[in-house]
Order: sequence, then structure tokens, then C-alpha cells
Amino acid sequence: MKAMVLAAGKGSRLAPLTNKTPKPLLPVQGRPMIFHLLDQLEQAGVKEVIVNTHHLGEQIEHALTRDKGVRLPVRFSREKELLETGGGIKKALPLLEQPMFWLCNADIFSDFDFTHLPTTLKDGDLAHLVLVPKPASRDTGDFAFAEGRITARGGDYVYAGIGLIHRDLFNGSPSGPFSVRDLFFDAVAQNKVGAQVHTGQWTDIGTPNDYQSITQVSS
Repeated sequence: MKAMVLAAGKGSRLAPLTNKTPKPLLPVQGRPMIFHLLDQLEQAGVKEVIVNTHHLGEQIEHALTRDKGVRLPVRFSREKELLETGGGIKKALPLLEQPMFWLCNADIFSDFDFTHLPTTLKDGDLAHLVLVPKPASRDTGDFAFAEGRITARGGDYVYAGIGLIHRDLFNGSPSGPFSVRDLFFDAVAQNKVGAQVHTGQWTDIGTPNDYQSITQVSS
């Protein structure tokens, strides 16, 4: 199994922390947060990781190729312009090679056990997403969930930034920047997205308060 880690974003809401350090390299428990994710992927049997880069991408490449704590083989999909999540994944598809791959956001901190993430999809499905209960900070959720399926947009759950994706999800997708969520929503409308719910630790590190909550808990 290969995995793609989305690490190209500017992390603007975390400025000034991200002005000189890309968000995936901000320290948690004394190590860059992306290192924890790579450890989890390795322990689950991932053989290679594709990381997309843009903002301060040379720092990410240096850290992931020079640090002896990174054991997984890593290749990079470099974006001259920021392609957003969907465009970034689409650009990296030739590196991913296989029909299905795991997808992870680099800016989440979670105790999710990747051995519980499927490596194959049900016939006809285009994705299997990990969901978490809607945080109190969110007014609305991303998806409704029932019996292992995403049944509609909205509801009591949000996308956790972890999933199993089929490359066919990108058939007919636009060129240039776009959000992968648009493709998820289209696939949900066709009843082609499975899901599971994670109820353990999970934080989307988007704001200084999010980051502070993680560093306090993990210190």
C-alpha cells in the first residue's frame, strides 16, 4: 500500500508560526508533526509515501530525506502553484501508480490506528473515508453516516483527513486547483463512498488555539 500525505498548504491561519516553518514541521512531542503520521503509516505496513509540497517545500524535503528518524521511502510531488487538495492529488497520481491508495492530511494529530483502514474498496465505490464526530467549534458537519456508508452531505460528522481513495475518483475532474471535497460530495451523491467513525483523539491543527491544545496535551 502507498499513501499520499497532503503537505503543500501555507497554513495561513497559523501565522506567524508558519511564516518561516511549514505547518507539517511544527513540533509536537519534540518532533515535527508529520513525523508522527509517518510513524503511524509505517507501523500499518505502508511501503512508500508521496508528499506534495509548495509552501517552504524545501524544508519539508530536507527534513524527510535527511532525518534518520524517517524510515519510510518518500517521494515528492512539487507544486509550482498551490493546487489545493484535489489538484495536488491529481498531479501526484502518476507517482502513486496503484488504483487505490491511502490519503492523509499532514496537519492532523490523532491516535487513529491505520491497521483499521481498509486497503480495498467495495465494488463500485470510489472512496472510504474516516469520519469524526462534529467538533463543538463547527456549526455544521460534512456528512451524514449510517451502516458503514456516507448517506448525504451535512450531518453530525466531519471528514478526518484520512481515507482510502480510488484514482477513478478523479476521472473528469478539472485541471488546475480544486478541492477534493467537491469530488467526495459528487461521489456521495452517487452512493459510492463508504466510511468508518473514529472516536479517539483527533485534532485538525488549523489555528493557534488548535496547536496550543495539542502541545499542552502532549507535553
